[in-house]
Amino acid sequence: MRNFDLAPLYRATVGFDQIADMMDRVLTQEVTQPSYPPYNIEKTADDAWRISLAVAGFSTEDIAIEQRHNALIVAARKADGEDEKSKTYLHRGIATRAFERRFQLADHVKVTGASHVNGMLHIELQREVPEALKPRQIEITGPNTVETKVIETAPETVEV
Repeated sequence: MRNFDLAPLYRATVGFDQIADMMDRVLTQEVTQPSYPPYNIEKTADDAWRISLAVAGFSTEDIAIEQRHNALIVAARKADGEDEKSKTYLHRGIATRAFERRFQLADHVKVTGASHVNGMLHIELQREVPEALKPRQIEITGPNTVETKVIETAPETVEV
């Protein structure tokens, strides 16, 4: 496993602590990441993405999608039915084991929708930057536009 020292990043930047912490967390995680279920992440617009997971064998009721702060958690658990127990498989190649997949989301990225079609779960994501955080134009004032206020003070009286 490789170790990276992020101390120079902390010394040269201000306000990027979350990014450095996230990089540190990702680099220190176990090397073996779960590969089930397979998924794609695609960029659909400048501020929009789609996560597609192959969830063959799961019904919509078996799947739960939750967004907690900056994390997207997709979990599925197959309900044990009587018909599943009575089946005898000669070959079982479609895995329906329970899973939980987590995705770290950037600030202001929200889930806008999800659909389950033909064994694929599609989750739509959109970055919604609040109006207060959007870039704004700052007006520059010149020496002729600055208003000055003169405060008149009463003369001091000195008693001897």
